[in-house]
Amino acid sequence: MRVNLAIEDVVLIVLYFLGVLYVGFSAKRKSNATDSVEEYLLAGRSLTLPMFVATFVSTWYGGILGVGEFAYKHGLSVWLVFGLPYYIFGAIFAFLLAGRVRKSNLFTIPDRLAQIYDKKTSFFGTILTLILVTPAPYFLMLGVFLQIMFGLDFKLGILIGSIVSVSYLFVGGFRADVYTDILEFFLMFLGFGLIIPFAGLKYGWFDFIVANVPEEILTLTGGNSVQYIVAWFLIAVWTLVDPGFYQRCYAAKNEKVAKYGILISILFWMIFDFMTMTAGLYSRAILPELEQPLMAYPMLAEVVLPKVAKGLFYIGMLATIMSTLNTLVFISATMIGNDIIWKIIINRGHTVRINFYTKIGLVITTVVSILFAIYFPSVVDLWYIVGTLTIPGLLIPVVTSYFEGLAPSSRYAFLIMVSGFVFSFASFVIGQIFKTPDGNPVYPFGLEPMFPGLIASILVYVVSKVLERVK
Repeated sequence: MRVNLAIEDVVLIVLYFLGVLYVGFSAKRKSNATDSVEEYLLAGRSLTLPMFVATFVSTWYGGILGVGEFAYKHGLSVWLVFGLPYYIFGAIFAFLLAGRVRKSNLFTIPDRLAQIYDKKTSFFGTILTLILVTPAPYFLMLGVFLQIMFGLDFKLGILIGSIVSVSYLFVGGFRADVYTDILEFFLMFLGFGLIIPFAGLKYGWFDFIVANVPEEILTLTGGNSVQYIVAWFLIAVWTLVDPGFYQRCYAAKNEKVAKYGILISILFWMIFDFMTMTAGLYSRAILPELEQPLMAYPMLAEVVLPKVAKGLFYIGMLATIMSTLNTLVFISATMIGNDIIWKIIINRGHTVRINFYTKIGLVITTVVSILFAIYFPSVVDLWYIVGTLTIPGLLIPVVTSYFEGLAPSSRYAFLIMVSGFVFSFASFVIGQIFKTPDGNPVYPFGLEPMFPGLIASILVYVVSKVLERVK
């Protein structure tokens, strides 16, 4: 499947790539202390409120093709799956955790696990967090997007996209990430702000959508089971352990910026969610026989937008993907450099070397993510698998570590983490082995894999607190 680009569209897209590279590489000149670890990893903890909001909002929507796929298939339930629960848990994070996280003055989630618990909990937490924050789905989307725009081989598209998205991080670190995110924040809203008016003027407004989509996708469940919706709702607990939340809060200028930055960001999420959901419904109404729902947004642009507007829309989609991709790559690289190479392999040493180890992490993260992107063809499946396997183990140890009296002892923290992961992983594997004739997994007791993991981790936590009181 290939889109048709006018020369004007191609020029705009090329200018976008050049602009991102220019902003990213020029970020180093804005720093007064480019060699310090705090500057390279967190931009000197200097994010103001506008910077915080722009980088936070833009990095939350990298899975734009996956959102389009889900909106095309399941309609309004995309809001119940990818919208509402994240507003709720985002607000919880803002009120309960944001200030505490900023006050801790750390670099990563494993830093906190090491500070409150012990090395083995921190190490296992590092592994789970690395899985959780994998940029693989975004490499997949970027490769697909470049393939359909320019006719590139899928693997070549991923390679080119990764060079453009990651190269400036070597030089500018987190500040380069933030500055490019600010540019991409405006472009993503511009892109989706164009397509809805064009679709409405050409085909009609809400009445057209209602008349041309299956009735079930206008329901909140979108044809999915309640348990499936609940499982996705629980995956939104991801927010409470999302490394991007912690990284931005660590980098905020102060505690107020961290708290109010998240709350303001939620308002922008609502606006953008409305636009992406509406675009997905238009795609289903206008293109009911689309063979690849992952292409819902690009194919909608093909039939709705004229040249130039189409180029700007594709730039908006690219900006949405790349802003998240470079953030997740840098978070992963930071954990590899700081929490694995420096703390474990090198056994600490001079902190100035952390920057160099993080650059090694950039290479490792990029290569591994590309391989995962090639192996797993579905963005939504990748999200579901990652969230299902990691959240049950991370949730309790990470969140309670910021509340005195709630955190378990080191020994039990490790058991909570292991039990949450093992039970979810075992359930997932069983489901892949035993499938229905039409290929759907059959999980033990009919429970989605996240539930056994959460139940196990909660039980171990409750028992640990009881035993601690008895002692």
